[in-house]
Amino acid sequence: MRERFTGLWRHREFLKYWTASAVSDVGSQITALALPLIGALMLAATPWQMGLLSAAGGAPILLVGLFAGVWVDRLRRRPVLIAADVGRAVLLLTIPLASVLGSLTIELLCLVALLVGAINVFFDIAHLAFLPGLVEREHLVDGNAKLEVTAAGAQVVGPSLGGALIGLLGAPFAVLLDALSFLVSGWLIKRTRAVEPPPAAAVAGTSVWAEIREGFRVVRTQPLLRALIAAAGTMNFFGRMFLAVYVLYMTRDLGLGPIGVGLVLATGGLGSFAGALVTGPTTRRFGPGPMLVVSQLAFGLTGLLVPLAVLVPRVALILVVASEFGQWMAVIVYYVNAVSVRQAITPDRLQGRVNATMRFFAGGAMPIGALAGGALGGVVGLPWTLVVAELGTLLGFVWLFLSPVRELRALPSVERSAA
Repeated sequence: MRERFTGLWRHREFLKYWTASAVSDVGSQITALALPLIGALMLAATPWQMGLLSAAGGAPILLVGLFAGVWVDRLRRRPVLIAADVGRAVLLLTIPLASVLGSLTIELLCLVALLVGAINVFFDIAHLAFLPGLVEREHLVDGNAKLEVTAAGAQVVGPSLGGALIGLLGAPFAVLLDALSFLVSGWLIKRTRAVEPPPAAAVAGTSVWAEIREGFRVVRTQPLLRALIAAAGTMNFFGRMFLAVYVLYMTRDLGLGPIGVGLVLATGGLGSFAGALVTGPTTRRFGPGPMLVVSQLAFGLTGLLVPLAVLVPRVALILVVASEFGQWMAVIVYYVNAVSVRQAITPDRLQGRVNATMRFFAGGAMPIGALAGGALGGVVGLPWTLVVAELGTLLGFVWLFLSPVRELRALPSVERSAA
């Protein structure tokens, strides 16, 4: 038993950071369920308005993502993480306050989602850049997998707890727990010590745009990163098209209430948890490249259960639950390996900009997909929008299969990326 608690299990600073991540993940899952339910059930939002709400959270990556990468590379990452947690807590507190004052509207939800999304951009880029300074390179896959285990656990607990709390307290007040979770997370990160390299100072005469172009150049000239960005962009576009109308489909077509929707999403959390558990062993056995290809293919194939659910409505709920489990399991296997490859291949001074560039193009597809999903849902209906979205997710596999990614049997090195 003692031999099992080695490596990162004995890394006190990583364990603090891991705990902070777990706390905020649970709260975020509650809000991820609460916001669309407020729109769908309390404010009677249209498919287009639901698309706007979904797009609002992802739009900031297009607005500030590239600049955030430059700033993160110029700053210590830990203070950025702490400030982001506090800022998100303050913004989310406006939702229960507006509910008490009787001024809760779909416009306010979109504004809060937009501002929280902007802070999320800084947090996520700093988070991805912070881990390589917290753990050794050989522990990157293990560290990312452990963080995803707790994120997956939160995806089980969060929607289930959120559904119950929303039914008991109402969705606006359930968001209050997420605000408190960010404050706890910020306090724990403040207590985490990491050996961060000195921030990269801006070179005299070098503009912000020149630094952004440097991040672009790394991604453009690295075949592995090009394939990952294309696959992730395809998956994000069609995935967000799906999510834009998913809650409406479950509440209006399947007749589910907050608890039912929470339980369906919790099934996805179980899939995430399973994916996080198998990622380490399967990656060690087969290598990150094959697992990236297989997980992307599995994501598309398990998603085909949703079109089948539309065609066979008698068993629609069973098929939707099965798809939720399978797709989230595949997503986590993909994400852990993709992030680990990216972190390993990028010099520390460029971590922020490379992460920002990847998120700008791959994450930038999310709000576009959400708007497309909302618009399409108003034209062809919710079920057929889900069919189109899930068929589209199959395309992500092609980018990886036709690239050097499939031959990657171990994490690449910085030296290889510079060659």
